[in-house]
Amino acid sequence: MTQRRILCFGELLLRLGAPGRERLLQTPALTVHVGGAEANVAVALARFGHAAAMAGTVADNALGEAALGELRRHGVDTRGVRRTGGRMGLYFLATGAGLRPSEVLYDRAGSAFALAAADAYDWPALLRDVDCLHLSGVTPAVGAGTAAAAVAAAEAANAAGALVSFDGNFRQRLWAAWDGDPAAILRRLLAAADLAFADHRDIAVVLGEDPATGADVPHETRIVVAAGRAFAAFPRLQRIATTLRTQHSVDRHTLGAILVTRAGAVHRVPARELDAIVDRIGTGDAFAAGVLHGLLTGMTDPDALRFGLAAACLKHALPGDFGLADAEDVAACAREDRLDVRR
Repeated sequence: MTQRRILCFGELLLRLGAPGRERLLQTPALTVHVGGAEANVAVALARFGHAAAMAGTVADNALGEAALGELRRHGVDTRGVRRTGGRMGLYFLATGAGLRPSEVLYDRAGSAFALAAADAYDWPALLRDVDCLHLSGVTPAVGAGTAAAAVAAAEAANAAGALVSFDGNFRQRLWAAWDGDPAAILRRLLAAADLAFADHRDIAVVLGEDPATGADVPHETRIVVAAGRAFAAFPRLQRIATTLRTQHSVDRHTLGAILVTRAGAVHRVPARELDAIVDRIGTGDAFAAGVLHGLLTGMTDPDALRFGLAAACLKHALPGDFGLADAEDVAACAREDRLDVRR
């Protein structure tokens, strides 16, 4: 495999979860995991054998050091992460059960990452010899400074000749906490992207709703039509990929995937049945990492999509934010190998 250097820019978070299927503080205990959308992608790519690196800002204290240590444990280069005074961004998770959905509470305002100046990052140096920059819509939703930094990173990557991967990850609660203009900011990020992980709802945030594709239009058709609108609006964009999820309960989902190209090709992967889900958080990031791995290593679009879906499926069986399967595990899942005990 040809190893690629990928830089992921975003906030490294601590996740505090209620144990088991309890509600938050139903009993006075919380479990801790390190995560964050871009960090999840970096870890997965490192597990697949790439030279994955992280850029961002963490609190210069024991919590920040522990989070960085967790990334390094999985092979991620953290030299591009700044340490400053302040606090770590947090989020709290109560995992649902049956018909009770999971719930996320953010506590990210005023974190060291959120307060970092937009010009705190030396993008020409950070992007030196980088093949791909990965960003998500979570970062610009945090605040004006992080939004400006994300746009600067994407445009610097364009100038450096690096591929730009962008995951829509629209987070209404984060955007609502400040007076940013998500459509205008996300438009600049999509304009810089070569590859986007987005569905029709992400595209509608930027380009507005398409009156020709209402709720009565099939889901896949709405995605294909939205992709066509995005390709027309953003000449640099070459591919759009997304998962297709049907939720039967908190514990049982059906997951497929689709990838649309600028040339008009539409690739689909048959859906997989996911029973006894352990942890849904980070599954979209595992999908993004899997598709990126496939494309960066020369797989065809259908094979890259199949690998991405398999990576997402395996993440549903792992607790925490990180997808910890290696490339061989994912390839076996993509082939639908038998689940006999490996001896």
